[in-house]
Amino acid sequence: MSKKIIIGNWKMNPLTLKEAEKLFSGIAKEISSIKKTEVVICPSFLYLEKLKKIRTSKIKLGAQNAFWGEVGAFTGEVSGEMLYNIGVQYVILGHSERRALGESSNDVNKKIKASLEAGLIPILCVGENIRDESHNYFNFVKTEIEECLMGVSKNSISKIIIAYEPIWAISSTPNRKDATPADCLEMVIFIRKIISDKFRKEAYRTKIIYGGSVNEKDAKEFLKNGGVDGLLPGRASLDVKKFIEIIKICEVLN
Repeated sequence: MSKKIIIGNWKMNPLTLKEAEKLFSGIAKEISSIKKTEVVICPSFLYLEKLKKIRTSKIKLGAQNAFWGEVGAFTGEVSGEMLYNIGVQYVILGHSERRALGESSNDVNKKIKASLEAGLIPILCVGENIRDESHNYFNFVKTEIEECLMGVSKNSISKIIIAYEPIWAISSTPNRKDATPADCLEMVIFIRKIISDKFRKEAYRTKIIYGGSVNEKDAKEFLKNGGVDGLLPGRASLDVKKFIEIIKICEVLN
């Protein structure tokens, strides 16, 4: 049985390297006994190389984005090859906060292919803006997945993690609502069907995790009843105590 995975997305936090090192070290210290849960932290690009030097085998490093080119005249971009070369293993792609800045599913598709080529494990974020009564949100998510995974081979799908993050449940969304494990399970079953129709049996090795502002209070219910292989906390991953609690909940349930 494969390990469940907890991925902390630090976003544009914390403000200084000193704070980042303190947070990372605090988490590393508290999870020395963790054996059945994969732990990944995705800090700002700025902190990746420094955090890599903090020795711990319990935490894998991820990036929050990667460009689709290897080298060239792409001012401000960072390639998957560059990330891999400094020891990064995972990369978040297609997050709703980047899509809100204009990133398209076509962009994400190119980034997924380039990241796989570089040896990284892509974490593909998908999720609908609203849950309408006519259930059009299913078509929205289906289109997102199909466009983002277009041209990805059957041999590669098991190397991709799909993170379901309903935008209406994210903390930065105005008038947000809490998603339930039932909401999550419904979509996980749907996502699993989409990728299994396209990739057949290889799709069942693909991890599907949940984001959507998950925290230490609802982690257990999502892990038990949401049909997921792990979680993608945002704000909760910036608090050592809260993040550790999520990891330990996952460890016990494993």
